[in-house]
Amino acid sequence: MSASEGNSQEFTPASLSLPPEWNYEAAVAEVEAMIAEIEAGELDLAAVFDQFAAAVEHLRHCEAFLRQRQQQVELLIESLADDSTF
Repeated sequence: MSASEGNSQEFTPASLSLPPEWNYEAAVAEVEAMIAEIEAGELDLAAVFDQFAAAVEHLRHCEAFLRQRQQQVELLIESLADDSTF
């Protein structure tokens, strides 16, 4: 069973709104730090779950950001193709 099959809540990255001060690179760095902390094995179980949940939330924001940017790139490419007079 995949993770998506076991999760009844449907995740749609496009539905997430990012705060204006949000930064992709900073979010990735935070996730990497959280993973390192979990892997160090010094957290109690409750803290591991809290860190994991926070990392998942950061990754959802990252995915939403990347999907938004992908759509922007696709629109730009489409507009270039429409403007082309070859």
